[in-house]
Amino acid sequence: MNADQIRGSNNSLEISPVRVGVLGFGGLGQAAARVLTPKRQMLWVAAADHQGYAYNSQGLEVDNAIATYNSQGSVGYLQPTGRLSSNSIPELIAAASVDGYFLALPNLPNTFMASVARQFIASGWKGVLVDAMKRTSAVEQMLALTSELKDAGITYLTGCGATPGLLTAAAALAAQSYAEIHHVKITFGVGIANWEAYRATIREDIAHLPGYDVETARAMSDAEVQALLDRTGGILELENMEHADDVMLELAGICDRDRVTVGGIVDTRNPQKPISTNVRVTGRTFEGKISTHTFTLGDETSMAANVCGPAFGYLKAGIALHQRGICGLFTAAEVMPQFVR
Repeated sequence: MNADQIRGSNNSLEISPVRVGVLGFGGLGQAAARVLTPKRQMLWVAAADHQGYAYNSQGLEVDNAIATYNSQGSVGYLQPTGRLSSNSIPELIAAASVDGYFLALPNLPNTFMASVARQFIASGWKGVLVDAMKRTSAVEQMLALTSELKDAGITYLTGCGATPGLLTAAAALAAQSYAEIHHVKITFGVGIANWEAYRATIREDIAHLPGYDVETARAMSDAEVQALLDRTGGILELENMEHADDVMLELAGICDRDRVTVGGIVDTRNPQKPISTNVRVTGRTFEGKISTHTFTLGDETSMAANVCGPAFGYLKAGIALHQRGICGLFTAAEVMPQFVR
């Protein structure tokens, strides 16, 4: 396939917008819907949560969907397109005509995202899936499904949020200046006005704290989470996290995973970032000089913007791959995202 043919496959998105579904409709899923609404190349047609789903081939209306979810607890109550269901994901897969899904789901327990992927494989559905998973062990479970996804006709892109995702890809690009990579250090700052808008995300962060793990965080009640945040002044300080940037950069041949470190600060009571988010790539050039590249995200960009934007950029890239018959599993360090207009 030549360059003009590849451009043609991308331009086809202008003729027929990609029909997109969002699985999970908490804070991240709602932000994803808002990101999609003004896009011409993608049309948000489907959503699901643990109590129900909604599908409209002509597009869902974001304000009504969010209002319904926040007032009644599920998009299944959305009229006239919603359906209540305890098996919302497989039922939505069967009912909806969707080209690609963003899995804005909490990966609690740690096996959950892989179990969702298996539901898509078992259904016979073919298309593109994108997640924004964090943990190395969770991404490794997806890697184990590579051949099954390929055989099923699914193009799956994993670790496509901010970190892993945007910052991992930036590290892969920055590494090209060097003959050897000594260290990749990712530091993030997240500010949110109210932790309850991102319950699942905050629980996943708590799981990285000393004395906590995934199951402990998952079992915590909202009151217990609130008590923890009261003790810390709403601040979560995270160091040496189990983040899949390490395995993704290792798979891409950038460096061994033990040369990658991830940490940050989350302020659950203030929308302003407590620190700037950046990735620092230190290495040795072919001339023998030691240098560091730093890529810093603007403080004005929110966690939601830095997760959802890249996720849909990778979804667009996945659509282009899928149109060319390329299926299987890819990471954010292997594929360049495409901007969604």
